[in-house]
Amino acid sequence: MKGLILAGGRGTRLRPITHTSSKQLVPIANKPILHYAIEHMTQVGITDIGMVIGETGEEVRASVGDGSRWGASITYLPQPDPLGLAHCVQIAGPFLGDEPFVMYLGDNMLQHGLGPLVERFRADPSPAARILLCPVADPHRFGVAEVADGRVVRLVEKPTEPVSDLAMVGAYLFTGAIHEAVRAIRPSARGELEIVDAIQWLLDGGHAVGHDLVDGWWLDTGKKDSLLEANRRVLEDLPVRIDGTVDDRSDLDGRVVVEAGAVVRGSTVRGPAIIGRGAVIVDSYVGPFSSIGDEVTITGSEIENSVLLERVRIDGVPRLIDSLVGRDSEITRSNRPPRATRLLLGDHCAVDLQ
Repeated sequence: MKGLILAGGRGTRLRPITHTSSKQLVPIANKPILHYAIEHMTQVGITDIGMVIGETGEEVRASVGDGSRWGASITYLPQPDPLGLAHCVQIAGPFLGDEPFVMYLGDNMLQHGLGPLVERFRADPSPAARILLCPVADPHRFGVAEVADGRVVRLVEKPTEPVSDLAMVGAYLFTGAIHEAVRAIRPSARGELEIVDAIQWLLDGGHAVGHDLVDGWWLDTGKKDSLLEANRRVLEDLPVRIDGTVDDRSDLDGRVVVEAGAVVRGSTVRGPAIIGRGAVIVDSYVGPFSSIGDEVTITGSEIENSVLLERVRIDGVPRLIDSLVGRDSEITRSNRPPRATRLLLGDHCAVDLQ
């Protein structure tokens, strides 16, 4: 069995972070989301992995390399334009051949990884495809499945009037039958080859499509709030580890990780939280569900339920919550008169001022 991880796309819902970075490389608990996808593949014995990349392909290559650190072999498959998930399968056709394969969206997170999906296929390999479904509050944002008498009977991509609340999770298992399907379908109104249409083509042709409800939680991390939620959930399972320096004026409470080279002085860190390599926390409070990236500096500030990427500097900020801050950013509080808010913002930013 082979693997196919989709690491292209423009990540418009995470701008401005994704103006300069791949959405799949935004960190969850200081680890790029994409790395979790690779780990989930190798945990079920899939080590021959194709990775579809787009305009951020060079950054993805630099982060992932040849896959050897995970005991995997990565074959990069360029997709010049984001023309849909079924188009990704078309591009990957020569790599995949006729073998069954798992396709995994590189910005999705599954609590229990791919184990349940792969185990069910190995127990019953007769369906041409197997999909995971999850009840959601806003099904119009997803591909949605209609299930009758225990069988998937219809799939609709981002329906205006959803036929159910069962969204398709971003992990699929296909046999070689999917290749004929992706060649047979035509672009949708969005101009993309939809994987939903390809699976519907299989259904219309009499192929069986297996389905299961997802075990545990599933999150599409393509938006800030869902990314922060994924960060919270992953931090809850981190084992305590203190490899950096913590002085006797500091207080670490709960599930806290302090990476090697990090320094915590005169500060309180309440877990679950992670402090990255080379970070310096001085006279500050880092609250629960915070991921502090490598070489971040926080002085005289309070942070909670936030993700700070590498080399961020926070100085004199009394309360920063529910935030995602990109690399090399600086947030300071000046006491110089006149008192005012001074901002330098890129496109698609969001600012919430009290």
